[in-house]
Amino acid sequence: MAGFQEIDRQYFPLKDIASIKKLFKQQLESVFEPDLALLSIVVGAVENSMTCNRTFTVQKDKTTTEDNNAIEDDTKIPAVEYHIVQALYAKFHAIIKGAVDVTQYGVSKFATRDLVKKVSDVIWNSLTRSYYKDRAHLQSLYSYLTGNKLDCFGVAFAVVAGCQVLGYHDVHLALSEDHAWVVFGEDGAETAEGNEDKRGQPVAVGVGSHSWLYVNSHPVICSRHMEAAALVSAINPNLNPTTDAVQVQLLQQELLWSLYDLGHLAKYPMALGNLGELEAANPTPGRVAPPQLFLESSLCSYTYYNNQHVYPYTYQGGYYYQHNMYKEAFNSWANAGDVIRQYNYSRDDEEIYKEFLEIANELIPHIMKSVSSGHSAHSILKDPECFAHLLRFYDGICQWEEGSATPVLHIGWAKPLVNTISKFDAEVRAQVIIEEGVSGHSGVSDKDSPRCINNNYCKEEERQLHPTIAALAAACGEKILNPDFLLQGGGEPFVEAKVELKKEGGEDTPSPPSTSAQDNSQGCQEVGAGRPRITLHSQKMRGLKDLLLAEKLNTHAISLQLTAQSQVQVGKKTRGEPSEMAGPRPKRSRRE
Repeated sequence: MAGFQEIDRQYFPLKDIASIKKLFKQQLESVFEPDLALLSIVVGAVENSMTCNRTFTVQKDKTTTEDNNAIEDDTKIPAVEYHIVQALYAKFHAIIKGAVDVTQYGVSKFATRDLVKKVSDVIWNSLTRSYYKDRAHLQSLYSYLTGNKLDCFGVAFAVVAGCQVLGYHDVHLALSEDHAWVVFGEDGAETAEGNEDKRGQPVAVGVGSHSWLYVNSHPVICSRHMEAAALVSAINPNLNPTTDAVQVQLLQQELLWSLYDLGHLAKYPMALGNLGELEAANPTPGRVAPPQLFLESSLCSYTYYNNQHVYPYTYQGGYYYQHNMYKEAFNSWANAGDVIRQYNYSRDDEEIYKEFLEIANELIPHIMKSVSSGHSAHSILKDPECFAHLLRFYDGICQWEEGSATPVLHIGWAKPLVNTISKFDAEVRAQVIIEEGVSGHSGVSDKDSPRCINNNYCKEEERQLHPTIAALAAACGEKILNPDFLLQGGGEPFVEAKVELKKEGGEDTPSPPSTSAQDNSQGCQEVGAGRPRITLHSQKMRGLKDLLLAEKLNTHAISLQLTAQSQVQVGKKTRGEPSEMAGPRPKRSRRE
């Protein structure tokens, strides 16, 4: 690594977003690797000065319009001085080089596990305490060098930057949607955790690696330029949960566009999603619209990561929700459910659990309330595809629960689902053709894509049933079966039979819906045309099939089925790996 170069000095002091973009451009287009330590210090300095140090006042330039109205220039930032950045940069080099003697690890140009662990120990042991998992603005080297505080991403990034300082070019950042670790070695096949007592250990194999936290062994493996993108994507402009620092938000947006133009976001779905959200809040004239960015994000996940990333679809669903495109939002959330079904739930999946809980218990109920009255009344409640999307969403969550050591669904999930289903009339629900798949099947095939993910809708004809079976099935939704009929075969099939019986040739036969096979066939074509067809894979949703299609919903039975003690024992969901469960399932814990 060339170190802090004289060419970098010309951009200081950094007084606006444009000057930082020039520094990044120089680093990204240089013949040398991007200097991760330098870029992280600069970005962290801006973020922390604008979001944490509230006593610092920024003097903004103002322009004047024809109406003499002063407009503040939001591209101005607190000046980042060269001597401050250089001092912090030198401090980081001194910490790493002073504590790690590379001669002890052989002459190989590739890092060893012992070396990576040593760098991890140096970073970890110099923190004020264990990393701050849920604290904002602690992901940069600026936070580390000025306050000795880092979050999970910050620790992994610091380890990679530290190895770069030592001259190792094979150590890179691996990113899931809520975790970060390190890969290294000649072919990048070695992995190492960077946090807590797992430092230096390889990423767990078996059931542990099949959790969402590790994206089923399909993380984003960064190049140096993608690591620069990662530090930009990790910028947090929040002043508080409801307010962002405008300058920090603009800085992140502009830097992401620079990285996008250079092609460094092409394999980074999370960064594409972040850029889409920034554009949705503050569109840039002449740039790609948010829906296209969200589509690129989902295509990226599908193309490079086996469709293992959930957030591209929740980003997309959130955008559609905010723009009252509710049917599209339902579809996006169902696609997210198709991804999560591929995992086993664990306590480490708290963030994505909260994401799905918000969708199920807040966003979808709000949609139902919005479309139940006013000029938009029944706009989607009469659409069977929306009902099919809803079932697919919950089927994914139920299958996520299967094979897991910890249940997901509880009464807090069941009540909103029952209320939502009850908004769809029986004739709408009846139009959905529900088929049963095999529990444990991920539901994602090669032919599926982000444009046509799971349970694709088709116009196939509904299978013809014997008229007697069809009549009995239709009546089961609201009548009680006659025990004598079931046990002895005599009497009416129902206590209050709705099925009309007539004598023909001395035999009781149900009246078929049509008088000829030809008429019946034509009727099925008309009924089947345009009807959504979906396949339910989870045990819980397959068990709900008849209840969901009944003319009168038995809401109590649906709630009981959803909240029943889940089948999470060995063998309920095939992963090709031994299960971590060896005894009785632990008692369901109460969630807020």
